Amino acid sequence: MNDDAEQQHLAQANPGYAAGQLAAAWRTAVAHPDPETRRRGAERGRRWRAVLGGMADGLLTIGSRTPVAGLPTWVTPEVVRGGFATGEPSAGGPLLDHEIATARRVGVPENRRALFAYFLSEAGLTHLHGLLDSGRYEVTVPEEAALLTVAWLVRAGELDAALDLVQELAPFADRLRFGPRPADRPAPPPDAVHRSTVAAAHAALAARRPSTAVETQREALSVWQPFGDELLAHWLEVTDAATGAETDTVTYAQARIRLPGAADPWHERSGALLRRYRELARRHTYCTKHLRPKENLAVLRVALEEAVAAGELAPRRLGLLRRAVSAMVRKRGRPGSAEHTALRRRQAAHAALPSHHALAGVVLGRLSGLPRDGGVDKVEPILAPVSEREAGETGVPAGAVVPAAVRRPVEAALSAPVGTLVERGVVPSAEVLAELVPQVVAATTAEAHSDPALRSLAAAHYRAFRNRRSLLLLNLERQVRVEELPWVRAVAADRAGSGAQEAAAEALRQLGGLAVRAFPGTILPNPLVRELAVLARQAELGAPFVEELAADIFMGTFTPKFLTAARIAAELLGGGSLYERYYAIDYAAVRNLAVIEAAESSLRTEKASTSAGFAALCRQRAAQFSPGSGRSGSWVAGNGTVIEQAQILTTHNLATLVHRVGIAPGAGGDDLALRCFGTVCRLTARVHHNPRPLGTIKDIAYAWRQMVFHLSLCPPDQQRDALERVAHACAQQPWHVAGRLTPALTGLRQALSGGQADDGSGRRLLGWSTGGHWLREDPASGPHVRRPAARRP
Repeated sequence: MNDDAEQQHLAQANPGYAAGQLAAAWRTAVAHPDPETRRRGAERGRRWRAVLGGMADGLLTIGSRTPVAGLPTWVTPEVVRGGFATGEPSAGGPLLDHEIATARRVGVPENRRALFAYFLSEAGLTHLHGLLDSGRYEVTVPEEAALLTVAWLVRAGELDAALDLVQELAPFADRLRFGPRPADRPAPPPDAVHRSTVAAAHAALAARRPSTAVETQREALSVWQPFGDELLAHWLEVTDAATGAETDTVTYAQARIRLPGAADPWHERSGALLRRYRELARRHTYCTKHLRPKENLAVLRVALEEAVAAGELAPRRLGLLRRAVSAMVRKRGRPGSAEHTALRRRQAAHAALPSHHALAGVVLGRLSGLPRDGGVDKVEPILAPVSEREAGETGVPAGAVVPAAVRRPVEAALSAPVGTLVERGVVPSAEVLAELVPQVVAATTAEAHSDPALRSLAAAHYRAFRNRRSLLLLNLERQVRVEELPWVRAVAADRAGSGAQEAAAEALRQLGGLAVRAFPGTILPNPLVRELAVLARQAELGAPFVEELAADIFMGTFTPKFLTAARIAAELLGGGSLYERYYAIDYAAVRNLAVIEAAESSLRTEKASTSAGFAALCRQRAAQFSPGSGRSGSWVAGNGTVIEQAQILTTHNLATLVHRVGIAPGAGGDDLALRCFGTVCRLTARVHHNPRPLGTIKDIAYAWRQMVFHLSLCPPDQQRDALERVAHACAQQPWHVAGRLTPALTGLRQALSGGQADDGSGRRLLGWSTGGHWLREDPASGPHVRRPAARRP
């Protein structure tokens, strides 16, 4: 769910979108070959049909915070793609199995109102108190925490608050599921942070199947090559070379093969070899090379079959046999020779290595005793080499090392502080970090409560709330916040005050600093921005966090927090910083605009929902730095140029994190800038010969902007030194990367020297353009870098 997203959709929702989604869902339900996919398509079709029906009969008001008639804002709606509500609450629908079981166990009618009444009885409250103390419950939708909150309030003596909450819930008791789901074990501790669970790791490892290619190679090395050696040695017994003739390959190619008489033991051994061949072929089916007529092994075998059956070889068969014997000895030596023995010993050792499938089975055994719905506290014992006991039980050699492909699912389930997960590579990107942050925020939110049972409930509830999908909203309305839910308001008085604020502020500093340090050159994704905003509100820092807006639904307006964020950036970077000069910003004017709008807002009776001055400034700058903005080219690109100027003015949360939250980036700004430039180079390499590079160019501009920001926080001498290191790193890049980035580096040098970035051969690197972007141009055609001449073959 997106708490604070600036939803700027068109003035009304388009039913055509819902109709298109319905048609696509039914096509899947009817035509897809996979039955499970057809079932999911039919379910999506049902939901989209409900959307269209609700829009037609007035039950649904798409774009409102209360999209379903008769349901208050706090009810979690069922939401489909695009933010459309279906009209059904997520906590509604038929009774679930555990609800039916509870009704039968306590002897009440099988409906939700009867269950609601039972949980408010003395026996029901006792049952809920037991769940609170044991922690053996699950909260999958926020409403399932409501009656547990009532029970906690009753036990805490807050009877008035409990009664008020019951009165607010009672009108919906027949429709919504307010009781928790029972669980076999307690919920994970509030501070447990893991990317995956033991159950997910178990499923990933159990899904591994033997690799056909690997097993084919293993079978060839361990079965068919040794058998081929036996056949070769058997034939060498009846060649001239076997009786003392010279043993070079020419002799083998011309050797006379003398078949012994029928009574010779050689024929008996031949029959045994052929019988063993048939048994091997029946049992080992991966490698089929021995069946190909032109393969040496097949030539030797067929010749042996003919010799056993007819007692002699036809001339053609004899010639094929001589060539096969000659080729095999020439390639690997005679069986039993030092050269041949050493080769087969190496191949046997390779074939004896356990497969990933077998090692996954060992790791599965180690995971079997762990709680499946939590993480792994220590992965080292689970990923240790195979022990002697395990070798005896599984047949996998003792001491075998668990390979990376098998390690990854287990490492993803490691439960540890977020910083540790980042250091160990479990969290490889800001997007993955954003997936984990709700667990951290849940723990921080829970720590504000003094009672352990309430802490566990608050953490479970927050995790469920973060699974609430965003609604499509119009007119800059915001999504429902967790503090608006009645059961959260009911226990708000139990929060620890200043201690809770400091805990939230510390968590915000840690998470914000981690995101900046670990992933420089990457824009903060909206889910991460949302969680940082929650912590900022809890800490009461007045730190505005702004989202990345979508250009295709942008309506040209910004909420006042964008101007507030720009004013914070002005406080940090105003007065002639490199960032201010490079992007040609007048931060003094931004501060004045913020003062004027604040004064005007104080005279109004209602709080302004938009900042007209900030929107006008962004449009003005877009027209200045992207000529033709709003008049030519794609209207989406025109929107993008305006949104990009908002990101430039606000630094997209970097200034807020540094100046208002007080993060310490850790590494020096010059090192962070160089790491940002590394991201710039990596992305720029993808532009070459890319027919659709605009998304990549936008990401390049993000990374470049963060590089300029970090450089701007360095002293002047450090800035110049860092820029020289950046230029040196650029010169080491391929010609198509260095050539594209040279104009941007020239512009940065000019800004550092007090000039304008776009003077002469310098360019200001922006991500959006209403015309052709200069980064798309082949640098070989420009004056900066000459494309190297092609070498003659």
